[in-house]
Amino acid sequence: MASLLDKAKDFVADKLTTIPKPEGSVTDVDLKDVNRDSVEYLAKVSVTNPYSHSIPIGEISFTFHSAGREIGKGKIPDPGSLKANDMTALDIPVVVPYTILFNLARDVGVDWDIDYELQIGLTVDLPVVGEFTIPISSKGEIKLPTFKDFF
Repeated sequence: MASLLDKAKDFVADKLTTIPKPEGSVTDVDLKDVNRDSVEYLAKVSVTNPYSHSIPIGEISFTFHSAGREIGKGKIPDPGSLKANDMTALDIPVVVPYTILFNLARDVGVDWDIDYELQIGLTVDLPVVGEFTIPISSKGEIKLPTFKDFF
């Protein structure tokens, strides 16, 4: 009897690994706002849903790294849902305080940009599978604001 249960578990586990799951990618990270305390960047993420029904997003969590240090992080609870059989565009605001940017001056160098790594966890509730986190990451460079951005 135990052998039959083990075979059933293996069968279900094998079928669950072949079920298509939503996938995402970061399409752009750009400067959104500059104020006296911080710089706000906007990460644009596209997520494809292979299912014929919409999937609610429970939470979006993100961390923003530069020069091996975490310079921003946050969570967005209940941001909506993924469209059925379609691509959903999500905007994720990332706020970085100036105090952290000044500490990254070594990375900025002469080209006035910072190298970054953005890691996003998109938590959805999939039918049959249950709660599932879609990992999305991106690396790149972001230009820092100049004095003309303030005026």
